[in-house]
Amino acid sequence: MDKNFSPTDIEGRWYDYWEANGYFAPSGEGPAFCIPIPPPNVTGTLHMGHGFQQAIMDALVRYQRMRGHNTLWQVGTDHAGIATQMVVERQLESEGSSREALGREAFIERVWDWKAESGGAITQQLRRLGTSPDWSRERFTMDPGLSQAVQRVFITLFEEGLIYRGHRLVNWDPTFHTAISDLEVVQEEEAGSLWHLRYPLQGQDGHLVVATTRPETMLGDTAVAVHPDDERYRHLIGSHIALPLTDRIIPIIADDYVDPEFGSGCVKITPAHDFNDYAMGERHQLPKLISSPPTRRSTMPHQSGSGEWIALMRERQSSLSSRHWGYSKQLSLIPSKCHEAIARAPS
Repeated sequence: MDKNFSPTDIEGRWYDYWEANGYFAPSGEGPAFCIPIPPPNVTGTLHMGHGFQQAIMDALVRYQRMRGHNTLWQVGTDHAGIATQMVVERQLESEGSSREALGREAFIERVWDWKAESGGAITQQLRRLGTSPDWSRERFTMDPGLSQAVQRVFITLFEEGLIYRGHRLVNWDPTFHTAISDLEVVQEEEAGSLWHLRYPLQGQDGHLVVATTRPETMLGDTAVAVHPDDERYRHLIGSHIALPLTDRIIPIIADDYVDPEFGSGCVKITPAHDFNDYAMGERHQLPKLISSPPTRRSTMPHQSGSGEWIALMRERQSSLSSRHWGYSKQLSLIPSKCHEAIARAPS
């Protein structure tokens, strides 16, 4: 017998014995008790939160198992689609290729190859912790059976009127072409300018000066808003303006959200590109127009879009009134992925 205790050898050997003999499988007898594991990312590794969570679940499962209950701890992993895609795209980039050059089918094959190569690390870590899920039932969120089950449930809920489909504004990743959770997006301030643009009044002389930090979204404007108590513009509420560079006529509306002290006190409303504008658009039943395709080749707010739009307006309409430096604007980023700036788009 060795003089020193070696947990790696002893625990590993006994765990393999337990798993091989099916000691973690349901007994088929007694009251049912089941916990589905919140699936960790298949290509990731365990962190302290995982360790704490698995310890609690394992204690509950082992307690119920010892009570003679028909106990199942259902184990599985999540596909981690965006993180996996990012890794594979970086591999292709190092090879002088890209997702577009490879094509959809070949790219999907590369993603599955990467899943097979790196996907076992986190489940091995779960075993090393000594957890007792039924490994014979291990699933992956993109298994065909699970995908069909999810599809069937959502179709059934829709047909029964329990869920509905509608347009909502989402955080759109222009690189991966997918929606991003609000939890993954952080706001950072960026130095910018406050632009004052002249919007000609429709059917009467004069113009309305609109203040904005995002002139490049002007083609998606569906209204101009003023505060209902602002004496400067109260007489124009209900009138219309001719949107520069377009043939569209849009209304002048009143909303308490507008800050009369900001800029000129008039703001352009672009419901398809800003969450606050989206909410105002819902209140006033405004249409949602996308001013540019949400792709990584589109003009993004942190690039040269503002200058390009202003140059165009100078050339065609002379609608630029003035520009004020020293203003900051919010930029939405995805630090956990690739620090990419995101766009807003209805989905």
